Amino acid sequence: MSTTMLVAETIWKDIESTHSGPSQFLFHFDLSILANLFSILLLPSVTDDHLSKLHFLFGNNFDRATRIIDQKGVQKISGQPSGRSIFQVVGESKRKEEYLCFPEHYCACYSFFYDIVNRGEQLCCKHQLAARLAACLGACIHVEVPDEELALLLSKL
Repeated sequence: MSTTMLVAETIWKDIESTHSGPSQFLFHFDLSILANLFSILLLPSVTDDHLSKLHFLFGNNFDRATRIIDQKGVQKISGQPSGRSIFQVVGESKRKEEYLCFPEHYCACYSFFYDIVNRGEQLCCKHQLAARLAACLGACIHVEVPDEELALLLSKL
């Protein structure tokens, strides 16, 4: 694992360790590093420092991921009764394509195969970042389906 990825994993673990579940209280922070790109609603467990570090590591992909979260574009699909899950993340194109992904390992989007697998230029795609950050923030739309339906979704990967 690269040094950059180790740093990113440390930040994710720190965020996850302070997250106590969805909060009823949301606070709005204007992030100076991202000021002219966007502002997002955050749970108190994610600090400006966390966000600055993630932005430094992931750049524009992080900006795009936060926009996807702002637009409620992350679903966590859980199979019942097994509890297994996968994320479905909406793309930013006009077509609003949906991509299945495992935040730490895989995304079905073109960028994952081109920029990450083939060229090794990125650590992960914006859909993986959106899924991971939304999970940490408790900002996913949770959808429960029978295990058979989840298996059908996974068979399309």
